Amino acid sequence: MSNFSVIREFVLLGFSHLHEFQILLFAFILSIYVLTVLGNLAIITLICLDARLHSPMYFFLCNFSLLEMLVTSTVVPRMLADLLSTHKTISLAECLTQSFFYFSLGSTNFLILTVMAFDRYVAICRPLHYPTIMNGPVCVKLVVVCWVVGFLSIISPTLQKTQLWFCGPDIIDHYFCDSAPLLKLSCSDTHHIERMDFFLSLLFVLATMLLIVVSYILIVATVLHIPSFSGRRKAFSTCASHLTVVVLGYGSAIFIYVRPGKGLSTHLNKVVALMTAVVTPFLNPFIFTFRNEKVKEVIEDMTKRLLLKDAAAHR
Repeated sequence: MSNFSVIREFVLLGFSHLHEFQILLFAFILSIYVLTVLGNLAIITLICLDARLHSPMYFFLCNFSLLEMLVTSTVVPRMLADLLSTHKTISLAECLTQSFFYFSLGSTNFLILTVMAFDRYVAICRPLHYPTIMNGPVCVKLVVVCWVVGFLSIISPTLQKTQLWFCGPDIIDHYFCDSAPLLKLSCSDTHHIERMDFFLSLLFVLATMLLIVVSYILIVATVLHIPSFSGRRKAFSTCASHLTVVVLGYGSAIFIYVRPGKGLSTHLNKVVALMTAVVTPFLNPFIFTFRNEKVKEVIEDMTKRLLLKDAAAHR
């Protein structure tokens, strides 16, 4: 390695090629980010304040909203800063820290979605046993396991990346420190890390998706045996929000991380990754608001109470 200069700082290329649209893109992404944070905070606040939402389903949704807010916050603030800056460098330590939290939170997110599917399965397919199976301590343990497993699984590949040599070039063709573009810049042997990344992608994306699919197959089979149309409609409506989020989240993740040659199309990956890091966290609060009857009911009641208080204050 004596013939090479070791690189400890990288340039995040981001959307540098869109010179004339930098300010417009900044304003657009900033607006989405603010709405994402406010929307997910609103869901967390509603669940904490209203007793009607103190159930396992909404406890998991609260954690999911927190994760969505954190995932987008690991990427978007840095992206916004780079859009207005000519100095887009990031140190290796900062790069690996961002990568660690992005993938740890993302992995935890997939596990929470799986637990939410299991919760719906028990509620619909085992309704008499639901209070016993999904009691408070069990729900807390499930969430803790999701967070712990999500973070512990990313420690090993991150530590291995700290041992890599980077000799140039120093340009990461992405707006954050995604794994594949970073590994492409290393002059060390990265095959082991790439295999580990691919295995973790299979585990957290495909394996969890398979569990969710199995859960919904069992749910559909049970719902179809419900004699009344209103009963079937109510059962399906409780799953609609979750299923919509699953389709959005897993679609982009599978395209980016679970396919051969994924590191060869970084320009396309960069665009699709916006779905995971920006668009999906923005849409989720609206999906859970507009497609969930109980959440809509709580919002309407809270709005009425606020309006009545405001009217009383002006008398």
